[in-house]
Amino acid sequence: MDYKFDPTVRYGKTHEWARVEGDEVVVGISDYAQDALSDVVYVELPEVGSTVKQGEPCAVVESVKAAEDVYAPVSGEVVAVNEALTDTPELVNEDPYGKAWFFRVKMSNPSELDNLMDAEAYKAYLESEVQ
Repeated sequence: MDYKFDPTVRYGKTHEWARVEGDEVVVGISDYAQDALSDVVYVELPEVGSTVKQGEPCAVVESVKAAEDVYAPVSGEVVAVNEALTDTPELVNEDPYGKAWFFRVKMSNPSELDNLMDAEAYKAYLESEVQ
């Protein structure tokens, strides 16, 4: 496997990543997820001000192959969304850990981060799941 992993983020088993910035978490999908989807053509983001719950679907990413739900890695209020993805969804394929962040959440329960994996654990998870 030749996927990129970001050591500054935590990963969920549904292939989202979460980067903690103060009391907020920036959310996107992993390099593995964007590769599995192939060419991303559309991203549906949650509304600013909406509440998301850890493990529940809150966004959608569509590719030429499939449409997949994006699950909230933590619970809280959506405080920002990446409008750039509306016009240029291909950013998800080009820069999954940078320009292609999906949304920011003000965490309501920071201890939920303990349910997520670090980069090494996520890599091991992928190796066990994708064989």
